[in-house]
Amino acid sequence: MSDQYKYDLRGVSATKDEVHQAIKHLDKGLFPNAFCKILPDIVAGDEAFCNIMHADTAGTKTSLAYLYWRETGDLSVWEGIAQDAIVMNLDDMACVGCLNNIILSSTIGRNKNLIPGEIIGTIINATITFLEQMRKFGVHITLAGGETADVGDIVRTIDVGYTAFARMKRNDVLENHIQPGDVIVGLASFGQAAYEKDYNGGMGSNGLTSARHDVLSNLYTEKYPDSFDPNVPKSVIYTGSKNLTDIINIEGRKIPIGKLILSPTRTYLPVVKRLFDELRGDINGMIHCTGGGQTKVQKFIQNLRVVKNNLFPIPPLFQLIQQESKTAWREMYQVFNMGHRLEVYLPEIKAERVIEIAKEFNIPAQIVGYVESAEDAKVKIESPHGVFEY
Repeated sequence: MSDQYKYDLRGVSATKDEVHQAIKHLDKGLFPNAFCKILPDIVAGDEAFCNIMHADTAGTKTSLAYLYWRETGDLSVWEGIAQDAIVMNLDDMACVGCLNNIILSSTIGRNKNLIPGEIIGTIINATITFLEQMRKFGVHITLAGGETADVGDIVRTIDVGYTAFARMKRNDVLENHIQPGDVIVGLASFGQAAYEKDYNGGMGSNGLTSARHDVLSNLYTEKYPDSFDPNVPKSVIYTGSKNLTDIINIEGRKIPIGKLILSPTRTYLPVVKRLFDELRGDINGMIHCTGGGQTKVQKFIQNLRVVKNNLFPIPPLFQLIQQESKTAWREMYQVFNMGHRLEVYLPEIKAERVIEIAKEFNIPAQIVGYVESAEDAKVKIESPHGVFEY
């Protein structure tokens, strides 16, 4: 069965072609090539300022958290879900230079019959803890409250989302102007950053539908029917061989597979704050490799080829997903970040300073590729598993 056919049957898409088609005629804002849509300063009407509003969710990662919590009783996985939904907003906003005076609001829809109040409490408390931690790094975010609704008729378990708003100076906005000759510094998505409590497998909040069903055993089909869409054919539901509590050994640590996949989406906010403080004028582009994985940058270039020829070794989590799913390597790079989820595009002479700053936070970083002129927007990945062009 082809990867694309499996995605279609599961009701998901690696490329979101239908979504992009639906929004292609929408206004792209003040800076069309910025990583986030930038609006005029509607709040105060000051032409020197702009507004940013961004919304995102933890996606189907909540379904995996539900499985793990039901199987083990471990509430801590919901802390990671709060971080997932927050980071999918704030790290996107960081890519345009927005790192301060951010207002955050939550929207949580739950099936009250399955999701008790203690889970809601865990998510909210984790949100507060995350914001307090970021404040220590000079990133100021204010929680404005939010909405928690009991909507069991439309949500099978729980959906966790956040909306973020900020007002910033237009002169401080980074609009991607990636240049021929730029190098790409990739910041690792795996390992344990100085501000993280545990080893991070590198998973963000993209590709979770595929990872969950391709890795986990079919025993969860009957055990937890609330964890998947009943309209999806049973042939593509939980087709892997692993149990949630099976142990994988990584760097001397024994980590349950369920928790490895549930690794909270790493935030790069502390690192990016330092990068903009020191190198704002040198950075030509910043890409958060979320939907689209290693091909994400393709949406932000014209007449350029981005060549990635020195990627990190594939972390154990992504090796596991590929082994269980037998997904083609070309597709793996298009769905998952495969080892780094933040890219900084800048002149080679400045690359070493980016690497040094990342390492101060115990995040490996390296030059993963370069940019050259081309007739249109292309991404080329040179990997141990083949050369892939997109």
